[in-house]
Amino acid sequence: MGDPFIRHIALLGFEKRYAPSQHYVYMFLVKWQDLSEKVVYRRFTEIYEFHKILKEMFPIEAGDINPENRIIPHLPAPRWFDGQRVAESRQGTLTEYCNSLMNLPGKISRCPHLLNFFKVRPDDLKLPTDSHGPHFPRSFWELSWVKKPETYLMPRDGKSNAADITGPIILQTYRAIADYEKSSGSEMALATGDVVDVVEKSQSGWWFCQMKTKRGWVPASYLEPLDSPDEAEDPEPNYAGEPYITIKAYTALLEDEISLEQGETIEVIHKLLDGWWVIRKEDVTGYFPSMYLQQAGQDTDQAQSRIKRGAPPRRSSIRNAHSIHQRSRKRLSQDTYRRNSVRFLQQRPRGARPGPRSPGSALKEESLKTERPKPQPAVPPRPSADLILHRCSESTKRKLASAV
Repeated sequence: MGDPFIRHIALLGFEKRYAPSQHYVYMFLVKWQDLSEKVVYRRFTEIYEFHKILKEMFPIEAGDINPENRIIPHLPAPRWFDGQRVAESRQGTLTEYCNSLMNLPGKISRCPHLLNFFKVRPDDLKLPTDSHGPHFPRSFWELSWVKKPETYLMPRDGKSNAADITGPIILQTYRAIADYEKSSGSEMALATGDVVDVVEKSQSGWWFCQMKTKRGWVPASYLEPLDSPDEAEDPEPNYAGEPYITIKAYTALLEDEISLEQGETIEVIHKLLDGWWVIRKEDVTGYFPSMYLQQAGQDTDQAQSRIKRGAPPRRSSIRNAHSIHQRSRKRLSQDTYRRNSVRFLQQRPRGARPGPRSPGSALKEESLKTERPKPQPAVPPRPSADLILHRCSESTKRKLASAV
């Protein structure tokens, strides 16, 4: 299988932690040679110590003998006091540093020192906590005193600017509707009723979540919003379609799915967050795993990383699912997708090729929908008592504890 090496290192952002004292750690997504992806957390002081040792190991490439021969990137030394603005400003430097490391000759980019530094440590799989107040038995009150880390994610364009980040990212809270047993070390097991914070929502339908002292990937189909079931997160269908190519064969297990061989060209008409997209092959529509699709015209080798974990389970396949919401959002049936798709294809000019949604196609798509009055914004439901306690300030929690 060959020696292990790292294909790519991406900086996701940083966390502000409070245990054992306030400090900052940077989050890196490390992609290995087997296409597995691991999230690791490192302090800047650790990164700088790694950098110093790397220069000692390769003095010529570090420019210690002749500065003109330096190829190892520069990294500024830590400051005496590292605040939040410093942590934010370093993100651009660290992104360029990691990119430069991966472009170095193999004797450096694949040396044991670099590989060991970015390997997953036990602490990377634990969520640090900081307990305050009296130590009650393991109960709600004990967990309520735990102060969570504050997560700050990199901007989408990869450029770090202190003005872009004005506060911690408020992670969305979801609840598990059924038990889930993990099948790999990068996943996280769930029990019915577990409450998790979602760090990343991947188009594959696998979401990276954290819960108490655990982190890992979880199928989105096993999660529901804690506040309300009516979150309109899924985009609207695009009957113009986007051209994709299947990079792996799939045999339908349910009648509303579609079977395809590798290398077939199809059109995606609805991208759903659970990783099961609605596709069109001629006049047939059905669900298909998004992990087995790659946009036409792009390198299919890069898409192989999404196949490593496999397609997530569908919501309809989950047994003993228990939702806390009395009503849930209704999904379109395949009959509706087919009818709207056929009507759109009949109106599309001959020779027109599918592509990204344009203003004209959006107008045509709107004409397919039944005209109805614009719904008035609904008043959001009052959060439950448990959710209020979960999100209230430490001062409020102490007052409630003393009242009890």
